[in-house]
Amino acid sequence: MGYRVVVAGATGNVGREMLNILAEREFPVDEIAVLASRRSIGTEVSFGDKTLKTKDIETFDFTGWDIALFAIGSGPTKEYAPRAAAAGCVVIDNSSLYRYDPDVPLIVPEVNAEAIHGYSKKNIIANPNCSTAQMVVALKPIHDRAKIKRVVVSTYQSVSGTGKAAIDELWNQTKGLYVPGQEVAPEVYPKQIAFNVIPHIDVFLDSGDTKEEWKMAAETKKILDPAIKVTATCVRVPVFVGHSESINIETEDFLDWEEATDILREAPGILVVDKREPGGYVTPIECVGEYATYVSRIRQDATIENGLNLWCVSDNLRKGAALNAVQIAEVLGNRVLKKG
Repeated sequence: MGYRVVVAGATGNVGREMLNILAEREFPVDEIAVLASRRSIGTEVSFGDKTLKTKDIETFDFTGWDIALFAIGSGPTKEYAPRAAAAGCVVIDNSSLYRYDPDVPLIVPEVNAEAIHGYSKKNIIANPNCSTAQMVVALKPIHDRAKIKRVVVSTYQSVSGTGKAAIDELWNQTKGLYVPGQEVAPEVYPKQIAFNVIPHIDVFLDSGDTKEEWKMAAETKKILDPAIKVTATCVRVPVFVGHSESINIETEDFLDWEEATDILREAPGILVVDKREPGGYVTPIECVGEYATYVSRIRQDATIENGLNLWCVSDNLRKGAALNAVQIAEVLGNRVLKKG
């Protein structure tokens, strides 16, 4: 016996990826409904070897459905998630709306799967920010061994994290720079993204941090440990898919880089690729379409007593969004609903 599953936002990048991963991982689906806004009703999407037509989320009745994967942004989620939850359908939400709600668990299954039981307060589970998700997967095994005190992270985030319009902007700007008279002015981003990097993701706060940088600190504390200090600089780069992070870690106990490497090799969800030679590391283009969080460049930081540096890469549409949501659904099914 399987589950009746809803994917809301099925025509977007993350929604389509959710459908792909549900099929790839053979999630026990008895019935599936794909939802979109009214202007996208009838749009066809793929689920395994099936072609499905989207239904109107405004009129959809969630009664009798088990799990809903939401990828529709905070505004629509605020309207439709409580409706689904009240109908008895557990919502796994990819937006930022519920991440900081104390009554909603924020889950990365490799890190804090045990928090899943907190879903019953609102019938909602939150999916973390894409940059946070891959980082905490890498931090968890190190924290368990040596207790992390402080993290300094710089991110190199792909344009797919902003959506399809951003992917198109990078593509069109890149082409336009080679064709005189066809230059493309920035619309999605405040400055040209082609052949450039932009140290600005989300809105600026009074502290000088951006909201993205604040999210990484707040979510790491909620998912992993409230005592960890996190400071981030988040940068948009001209890459289509795949987020990269340079992570500096200070621990309470000394951890040798070789032991850290061994620990990371054994950790769930991580694939270590770390040869100290040209090409002996993973770049974002190599992680596209993969499930793993890749870790490379593991080394001691000699400037502090207990310090490590590492390089972390993951497909942001997968581990940073759709894959993590499906993994949450798997934990929910295995530990709570137990139908599949």
